[in-house]
Amino acid sequence: MSEQDQNSDMNKPKSFLGKFFALPTDSVEKTIFVSVVLCLFASMVVSSAAVVLRPIQEANKARDKQVNVLQVAGQFKPGIDVEKAFSAFEPQILELATGQFTDKFDATTFDDIKAASDLELSVKLTDDPAGIGRQSKYKTVYLLRDKEGKIDKVVLPIHGYGLWSTLYGFIALEENGNDIYGLQFYQHGETPGLGAEVDNPKWKALWAGKKLSDDNGKLQITVAKAATAAGKDFHIDALSGATLTSVGVDNLVRFWMGEQGYKKFLEKLKAGEL
Repeated sequence: MSEQDQNSDMNKPKSFLGKFFALPTDSVEKTIFVSVVLCLFASMVVSSAAVVLRPIQEANKARDKQVNVLQVAGQFKPGIDVEKAFSAFEPQILELATGQFTDKFDATTFDDIKAASDLELSVKLTDDPAGIGRQSKYKTVYLLRDKEGKIDKVVLPIHGYGLWSTLYGFIALEENGNDIYGLQFYQHGETPGLGAEVDNPKWKALWAGKKLSDDNGKLQITVAKAATAAGKDFHIDALSGATLTSVGVDNLVRFWMGEQGYKKFLEKLKAGEL
């Protein structure tokens, strides 16, 4: 190629890409371009990982719930086959308004928490001591039967607001629907060493053997610093240094065990109608 031709090529206007690649490596344009490309690549990796890991996360979430049901009902032992042990429980969808079981949904897949956000499956609360906003009309409850097929224990999901977070857990009742076998939370964001002491085995053990209601059917269970006139059978010591979390637990337990919660179901359980 002649010198004249070379000079002619150099004088031709460069394309956008040509101009871009001709810029210095440390130019503002190239720095921004590299940053954007890296961000897009990173977001693609994160999104792909989320999609791939979602089934595993859902499986772990389901297993964690099974473990908590087993624990609160006194059926969990280290090393057991969780899925096999959990198969002893009979999940049922309960319609809170009637206290009756329904077959409208699949009890193995129904999500109570998601249902609370569904306008058709939930109600907005005006009287809301548990601080949950909306309440699902249906709840998944777990029945544990004895060898004769009679109900031995029932495990009921409960949730409500504490100091910093919504606490999600289970309460296990004896077959009479009044004596508490156990209570525990599987998810919350309360303060470590204070409100998070809801996870302390010593505090959870205080619930065993307590009663929900007195002989007249009045709900008496209370979480407080001092026992009420109803007596020690209905009293759980409040968590030391965690007044608002204790109040939250008191509110949510009384809410779910009361008129707006499982009361109709518990009455049928006590009457042996289930």
